[in-house]
Amino acid sequence: MNTERQTIILVDDDPTNLAVGRDALDEHYDVLTLNSGARLLKVLERSIPDLILLDIEMPEMNGYELIHTIKSKPEFAHIPVIFLTAKSDYESELKGLSLGATDYIFKPFSPPLLRKRIENHLLIETQKQELTHFNSNLLQMVDTKTKTVVELQNAVLRTMAELVEFRDNVTGGHILRTQAYLKIMLNAMIEKKLYESEFAAWDIDLVLQSGQLHDVGKIAIGDGILQKPGKLTPEEFAQVKEHTTFGAEIIDRIKGYATEHMFLEYARIFALSHHERWDGNGYPNGLKGDDIPLLGRVMALADVYDALVSERPYKKPFTHEEAANIIVENRETHFDPALVDIFLTVSGEFRKATDFYTL
Repeated sequence: MNTERQTIILVDDDPTNLAVGRDALDEHYDVLTLNSGARLLKVLERSIPDLILLDIEMPEMNGYELIHTIKSKPEFAHIPVIFLTAKSDYESELKGLSLGATDYIFKPFSPPLLRKRIENHLLIETQKQELTHFNSNLLQMVDTKTKTVVELQNAVLRTMAELVEFRDNVTGGHILRTQAYLKIMLNAMIEKKLYESEFAAWDIDLVLQSGQLHDVGKIAIGDGILQKPGKLTPEEFAQVKEHTTFGAEIIDRIKGYATEHMFLEYARIFALSHHERWDGNGYPNGLKGDDIPLLGRVMALADVYDALVSERPYKKPFTHEEAANIIVENRETHFDPALVDIFLTVSGEFRKATDFYTL
C-alpha cells in the first residue's frame, strides 16, 4: 500500500458536513474541503486527488451533474468518486453508480465506517495502478525479448543466405542488393497502388526478410557446377534449375519445426517462383503471366538486374543503363510489363543500391 499521505477532496455546500468530514479524515489523509462543484473543477485543473467525496444535493451544480463532467474528461475519469447523501432510495443510488460513482455513503455517516470505505477504495486504486505498471513492464519485457528473437532470426537467415552466396562464387553483396531492390520495388508499387489487393494481406517486413532465402536451394547444388568458371552444359544447367524446387523443399522441411509459417510461406514463394517468366518459358513450372505469384515476379526482376550489373567468372558487369535497357527489352517476355514500368520510375534508386551494397 502507498505509504505517502493521499489526498481526498470533500465537496459539500454545508459547512458542518465539511467540518465533520475533515475531522474524521485529516489524521490519515490530506483533506481539501470545497463548498461547490465549480470550485472543484478549478482545483482539478491544477491538482489530481486520490479520491473525491461528493455531496449530491448542492445548488448551481448538483453531484450528478458534477460527476458526469468529471467522468467525461479523460484526465479526471480515473479518480474514484464516493457520493455522500441523505437520500436512501434505490433510484438515486442506481443513478449515481450508473454515472460512475464507486460507492454510496449515507449521511449522517459513522467516521470509522467512512474511513474504512475510503481505505478499501484507495487500496483498490493502488492495486490497479500497480497492476497497470506491472503489465506495462511486462509488455516492455515481451517487446525486448521479441526484438532479440527477431534479431537472432535475421542474423541466422543472413548467415545462411551468405553461405549460399559464398558457395555460388559470385561477387559479394548479392543478397543485400536483391533485398534492397525488392524494397525499392515494393515501396513504389504501394505508392502507385499497383496490385493493391494482393498487398493488403502482406506483412512487408516479413516479405523483405524472407527474400533473403530466394536462392537457398543452391545448397543442394554441387560445387563443381556452382563454381564452374565457364559456360554450363545443358545437363549442368538442368541441375542448377533444380535449386528452385530444392529451395521449396528445404523451406517445407523447416516449416515442419516452426509454429510461425507466414515468413516461411513468403520464402517458399520466392524460392520456387523467382525464375518463372511472364511468357511461360521459365522454370520450374512454366507458369505464365498472372499465374506466377507476384512475389516471384518482383524477385525475378530484382534478381536478373543484379546478375546483369554484377561481375561473374564468365562475364564483365553491364552498366546500369545497359541492364535497364535489357529489362525493358524483355518486357512482356521475361518480366511483368507493369513491374517494368514501375522499375523505370525507380531505376535511379537501383543504381544507388548497387553502388552502396557492392562489396
